[in-house]
Amino acid sequence: MVAAPEPAARWRDLITPTLAPRAALVLLGIWLNAADGMVTATVMPSVARDLGGWAYFGWAVAGYLLGSILAGASAGQLSQRLGLKPAMAAAALLYAVGCVLSAAGGDIVTFLIGRALQGVGSGWIVGFCYVAIGVVFPERLWAWIFGAGAGVWGVAALLGPLVGGLFAAAGAWRGAFWMFAAQGLAFAIAAVALLPPAVSDEAPARPLAWRTLAVLAFAIAVIAAADVAAGKLWPMGLVIAGLALLGFAGRVNAWPAERLLPSDAARPMSLAGAGYAMIFAMCAATAVFTVYEAAILQSAYGLTPLVAGYIIAVEALGWTLTAVLVSGQPERRHGALILAGAGAIVAGVAVLAATIALGRLWPVIAGGATVGAGFGLAWSLATRRILVALPDEERAVGASAIPTTQLIGGAVGAATAGAFANLLGLAHAFTPARAAAAAPWLFAAFLPVAGLGWLAALRLTRARAVRDGP
Repeated sequence: MVAAPEPAARWRDLITPTLAPRAALVLLGIWLNAADGMVTATVMPSVARDLGGWAYFGWAVAGYLLGSILAGASAGQLSQRLGLKPAMAAAALLYAVGCVLSAAGGDIVTFLIGRALQGVGSGWIVGFCYVAIGVVFPERLWAWIFGAGAGVWGVAALLGPLVGGLFAAAGAWRGAFWMFAAQGLAFAIAAVALLPPAVSDEAPARPLAWRTLAVLAFAIAVIAAADVAAGKLWPMGLVIAGLALLGFAGRVNAWPAERLLPSDAARPMSLAGAGYAMIFAMCAATAVFTVYEAAILQSAYGLTPLVAGYIIAVEALGWTLTAVLVSGQPERRHGALILAGAGAIVAGVAVLAATIALGRLWPVIAGGATVGAGFGLAWSLATRRILVALPDEERAVGASAIPTTQLIGGAVGAATAGAFANLLGLAHAFTPARAAAAAPWLFAAFLPVAGLGWLAALRLTRARAVRDGP
């Protein structure tokens, strides 16, 4: 007797008495990660003014992203060894502790330690949430819960600047971090109450690539040290040394049991390597938006934190809208869309470099929207092409390496942006005149990086064309 086919999944299947609370838990975890960056970008100028942290501006982003990288790489192992429920609760408590340090710290060093702990806690939370999707929800509902998670990112793009802007405008930026601390504590309590008692990821454990992670962390720390180095030669020397260490991390990644990324990731002439190079370069080139755009808009343009935050959010909205538009495009158009997306990112960076000091908001908004649209056009299609190019035995590590590469690119870009800001004189005095004079050069410095991303996209699309034939 042939079994009847399983009925198609629907949204209402997620809101059963058993699954609805667990779905809400997963979406809250995704919200903590998505909203944190938008809120922090909006309040960071207020933090720097109060704590004297202009010289460490890039560290707030780089430290958070580095913590997320380290945590994300170990999330699968921890969920297996500790069990999903205690691991998720511990991650949320660590995140809450980081928020408390950021909120209560009286100096920039304490704030940065808090940001790093937030990054570790947030990285674990998101990693455990993805583990929970695979082991708590039936497979037929995975697409729906992932779709709901994407919707949370869109909501964060809308509400994050509002929340951060309101706290900053009231002169109470610390309240934003107290709010996230409360949410982290609520998440920990909910994880204990809602998750099944002994659920864990039963997939085979993969060795932790601790040597690769150590070299990677050291490389980003060396680049970040250029933010506060004196003179002109030391900052550039530290950036060059950090980039060399980053290349060495790629070599270490090829060692046995050190595979954080697929073997082709360090070979940009390969199909998958070109895709990872594109992701890294594009995320590094646009990290300067997250780190400095809100500060420049508030200082040089005299905007309120709320308005500046929403201008930054235009990039995220552009990404979301174009991603929806390309989702159903046929395979034959994918290459052209990837190239168009990479070209749009280059164009957006160029527009911002050329117009950021003109005192007109509409070119700045257009530049950010163009960058976001570029990511939306290229991202999902490029990641699919990367995974198709990988051998079956590397596809799992290749999939997890995509967000890891995104975080690495963002962390390196944030640290490098801080180094360039130091060279341009923004590290110790973020006055309106100095911000207006330095902003074009700060964005222009990343235009070659975006160009390298476009070249990688060209390789990615041409390599596929050669492989597939006419």
